[in-house]
Formats: sequence, structure tokens, C-alpha cells
Amino acid sequence: MIHNRDMIPERPAPKSVIGPLAWLRANLFNGPINSLFTLIGLYLVYLLFVPAIQWAFINADWIGTSRDDCSREGACWVFVNARFSQFIYGLYPSEETWRPNIIFAGFFTLIAWLAIPRLPLKRWVAAFALLAFPVIAFVLLHGGYFNLTVVPTSQWGGLMLTLLLATVGMIAALPIGIMLALGRRSEMPIVKSFCVVFIEFWRGVPLITILFMASVMLPLFLPGDINIDRLVRALIGITLFQSAYMAEVIRGGLQAIPKGQEEAAAALGMTYWKRMGLIVLPQALKMMIPGIVNTFISLFKDTTLVMIIGLFDLLGIVQAALSDSRWLGFSLEGYVFAAFMFWIFCFSMSRYSQYLERKLHTGHRN
Repeated sequence: MIHNRDMIPERPAPKSVIGPLAWLRANLFNGPINSLFTLIGLYLVYLLFVPAIQWAFINADWIGTSRDDCSREGACWVFVNARFSQFIYGLYPSEETWRPNIIFAGFFTLIAWLAIPRLPLKRWVAAFALLAFPVIAFVLLHGGYFNLTVVPTSQWGGLMLTLLLATVGMIAALPIGIMLALGRRSEMPIVKSFCVVFIEFWRGVPLITILFMASVMLPLFLPGDINIDRLVRALIGITLFQSAYMAEVIRGGLQAIPKGQEEAAAALGMTYWKRMGLIVLPQALKMMIPGIVNTFISLFKDTTLVMIIGLFDLLGIVQAALSDSRWLGFSLEGYVFAAFMFWIFCFSMSRYSQYLERKLHTGHRN
């Protein structure tokens, strides 16, 4: 007789290990047509990437201070190195760049604290990031307090201005978009009509037109003694424009939640705001993480449109540097640098959204 204590415990089945050659044969060379397309693709990669690598790294010039230090056989990163401070800070005074450096360090520290799992006090850090940090950042960047030299917003630019426009737009557009989405689904006719008109108006007008109107036309309708800063006007226009798109993304998530969940919460005696805040909205926001992050990425790239109103963001300051007669002919290096910086931030947002999807099991996966 075999007793239970004598039985061998169950073990999970061993995972099959596929070697590199087996993977290549199964995925890239599993037939004559697939093999042909694989070889053609490898040849195209060779034609595109080998010259690009030679231009960007092997034959590139890295050290120097002027165009005379560039051999013209490869990329002249000397141009980027010579203008790097301007690309990051714009026209911000060089002796005051320690102030945006503190803001950069604090900004990325808060992002890392909120993004890295298992770090404590996330609610307090989030509250500090939303309420206190913007005030500290404005005081440091603008000055005028604590014996800090005043730096007008006309001198803000570069990557610093791009991050400012994108961050303020993202943080402000999300709650406004949530309220607009809830208002559009409201049973109150006046509230619903207002939200519908607001969303359809801002979605039907190009952002470049909104920025132009905020910069040129809006001052014509204000009294002469009222002067709203140009950067503030751009922030308001970007926020209102983006909140309309965010509202539609969130409304899609709200419509995907079964009606029975809200009815069950109402049967338990929960008020409207409790039903939305505790039952419906968390599920809708979780489900729409890809759409929300996609809207944020679109906003980050749309910040380049502020060039038309005289604000020099990262791309604008690169184009302004290319007009310098001492660096004519190096536009490709400048645009590659700007594209790389935009790619870093957009790719980071995309990867973090995928992490949130896996963590929160978006899509109700088992």
C-alpha cells in the first residue's frame, strides 16, 4: 500500500527552452517566402543602419568649439555641444541656471519616487508634487522672492520650456477632462449641453489656431491695463484644447463599464460622487490607460507649436541656433538631437503605461 506521505509531490511541467537557431528557423526561416522576406529585410537594415552608424558615431566629430573642428565626414556633434546649454535652458541667464537645475532634479526625483514600486509615502509625495512643487518651481524659475533675480518668461526656452508646457498641460487637462466626461454623460440638460459644446468646439479647432488667438487676438478684447503673460496664455490654450480630447478618451472608458455596477452601487445607498469615485472612475481610468498616455504623448509633441507665438521650446531654440551664420549647414545634427530628446520622453511614457497595464491587469485579464 502506498501512503500519501510516500507519494512524490507534484511539480510543474518543465518549460521548453528554444535555442537561438530553433527560434530563427521557426520564426524567420520557416519557409521559402518567409526566408526571402527575411533576407530582403536584413539587406535593407544593412543599407540604412550601417551608413547611419558610421555618420553618427564612427566618423563623427565630438570635441571642439567651432565649425573648424568638424571634418564633415560624419556628424558634427560639436554644434550640439557648443549650443547644449541653450538647447536646455533657452535664453535663461547662464549664472542662474542652478535654479532650473534644482527644478530638473526635483522633477525627476518625484517622477522616480512615484514610478518605482514599494517606495513609501506615495500619497504624500503625490500631494507634494501636485500642490507644493509647482509653486516652488515658479518661485525658483521666475524669481522676485527671497532675493532671487527676476527672469521673465520671455527668456525661458529649450527643453525646460517643453517640459513645463507638457507637464502643466497633462496635470491640468486630466481633472478637467474627467469633469467634462462626467458632465457629458450627466442627466442635467444644461450641464450636458455645456460640456458637449465645449468639447466639440475645442476638438474642432486646430491647436495652432488656438495658440494664435490666445497670443494675438485675446489681448485685443482685454482692457488696456490688463496684460496676461504670453506663456500663461499658451498654457491656458493648451490645457483647454487637451482637456477636450481627454474628455472623449475618458468617456469611452465610462461607456465600457457595465451599467449594472453603478446600479448596484446606487442600490447600496451610495451617492453619485461616491459611485463615480469608488466604483466607476477607477475602472474606467484603468481601462483607458493606453488612450490617456497616447493623449499625453500627443500633447508633449504638440508643444512645438508654441514657436508661432514667439516661445522657443526645444525645437524652436534648435531652429534659432541654425540661423547663426557660424553654424550654417548643421541642421541635420540639430534636428537629430531634438528628435532624440523627444523620443526619450515619449518612449519613457509609453513603457511606463505598459508597466501600469501589467500591474493593474488592464483589460480584466485572468
